[in-house]
Amino acid sequence: MLIDSHCHLDFPDFAADLDAIVGRARDAGLGRMVTISTRVRNFAGLQAITERFDDVYSSVGTHPHHAAEEPDISVADLVKMAAGSKVVAIGEAGLDYHYDNSPRDAQERGFRVHIAAARETGLPLVIHAREADDDVARILEEESGKGAFPFVLHCFTGGANLARRGVALGGYVSFSGILTFKNSQDLREIAASLPADRLLVETDAPYLAPGPWRGKRNEPSYVVETARVLAEVRKNSAEEIAAATTKNFFRLFNRVPA
Repeated sequence: MLIDSHCHLDFPDFAADLDAIVGRARDAGLGRMVTISTRVRNFAGLQAITERFDDVYSSVGTHPHHAAEEPDISVADLVKMAAGSKVVAIGEAGLDYHYDNSPRDAQERGFRVHIAAARETGLPLVIHAREADDDVARILEEESGKGAFPFVLHCFTGGANLARRGVALGGYVSFSGILTFKNSQDLREIAASLPADRLLVETDAPYLAPGPWRGKRNEPSYVVETARVLAEVRKNSAEEIAAATTKNFFRLFNRVPA
C-alpha cells in the first residue's frame, strides 16, 4: 500500500471527476489520502470531501500565501476545528519567500500559531517552505525548545541543511513529483541520504505531476511514480519503499486508522 500524504482535492479542476480520481488512486494501490487545507474559511469544503470518501482525510490551516487574508486565526480556532475525527493534521503553514504573497511577518506569525496548535493537539504540522530554509529551520528550532511537536517538511525542495535540521528535531521529509524531474539531481541526493524512517511521498496534486505526466494536472494515483524514483535513488525495491513510506505515514498521521 502507498499513501499520498498531500493533495488538494478541493480545487475546482477536481470537482467534476472527483469520484474517478479517487477511484484511480485506489486502483493504483493507495490506501489513504490526506487533502490539505490552504484557507480556514474553506474548511467546510474539505469536510464535505472527507465525509464523501472513507479513505480521504484532511488537515486544517492557512497557507502562508493567505496568511494576511486570515490574520486572526488563533490557536484555539485551529484546535477546535481539529477535533473532528477525520482531521489528521494542522496546516499547511510555513514560509514562502519565492512569491511573498503575504508579508513575511504575517507568514511567521501564522507559522508560529500553527506550530502551537500542532503542539497542543499532537497532530502533525504540514510545513510549506520555499526559499526560506534558514528562517524555517530557525523557527522550528526555537519552537521545539518550547516543547516538541510532530511535523513534515512537505513537497521538499530545500537544501540538505534544512532536511538535516528538520530530521534532527524528529520531523519527516516528503517528496513530490519534483523528485522525478531531470534537473532535480540535488534533491535526489538528499532523498538518498535521509533515514528511511523519515521519508514520505506525495503528489501536491493538482500541481507538480511527476515525469511521465509533467505539465498535466497531477492526481494522487501518480504518487506511484514518485515512489518508484525514490526507490531507485535509494537502491531499494518498490515494495520496500511502499512499505517504509506507508509505515511512516501511519506513525506521523497517527489519527488515521491503519
